[in-house]
Amino acid sequence: MSTSPTISFIGAGNMASAIIGGMLESGFDAAKVWVSAPDDKHLQSIRQRFGVSVTTDNRHCAQQADIVVLAVKPQVMRDACENIAPVVQNTRPLVVSIAAGLEAPTLDAWLGGGLPLVRVMPNTPSLVGKGAAGLYANEEVSGEQRKNVEDVFSSIGSALWVDDEQLLHAVTALSGSGPAYFFLMLEALEEAATEAGLAADTARQLAIQTMAGAAEMAGRSEHDPGQLKRNVMSPGGTTEQAINAFEKGGLRDLVKQAYSAAFNRSGEMAKELSAPKAN
Repeated sequence: MSTSPTISFIGAGNMASAIIGGMLESGFDAAKVWVSAPDDKHLQSIRQRFGVSVTTDNRHCAQQADIVVLAVKPQVMRDACENIAPVVQNTRPLVVSIAAGLEAPTLDAWLGGGLPLVRVMPNTPSLVGKGAAGLYANEEVSGEQRKNVEDVFSSIGSALWVDDEQLLHAVTALSGSGPAYFFLMLEALEEAATEAGLAADTARQLAIQTMAGAAEMAGRSEHDPGQLKRNVMSPGGTTEQAINAFEKGGLRDLVKQAYSAAFNRSGEMAKELSAPKAN
């Protein structure tokens, strides 16, 4: 990326590190990356690991950027935004938020208003380069800026746009929270297999590889998941019996209930996090 923009990260947690690592592996120039955080010791470890520039001054970090990535926790986002607002109102960078729940109009207001802003809902598999991110851009974002953001998040997995910001609640309930759903399935399968006599380590490795293989097949296949499921089943066979047990036990309805609970909580968080400060 010889013409890549300068990107500054406000916040230096695991997700910021994952994004930086993916960017650099895809050819992004480390000399064009800045990171700020209050802990200088942690920043120095990031500088040594990635070769990027670091500072404890959020305003100085934002001053360098064509793109500012807001990578702090939602609970401290308002203070971080209001702190850098005078800088970004002058330099007019693209602002990218990876915080769950905080909506674009709220963030824009805290930053002084009128800025191009993209919200991204990444997930934890981004830490191993297998992330799934939903992206939303406000009307101020240019086509080139959209491409720059897509390039960044494609470097740590897949990046898919939604046209309505409210759909990020649906993304949160699917890919944002989704890894935990599959971890629960792995946990349950391991428990069932160990009760049947398999060693715990053997059960875990078989379950993990089975899930990884199924995901790879689903990603490569021209068939939908329903057909892939039927391809594994034989009349009267073991898989048919297991699937029948899942269906009779109401697995589909339970998944819908769990998804709705996550979806509704995402909307509640947006309201809570945007509430005015108490006097």
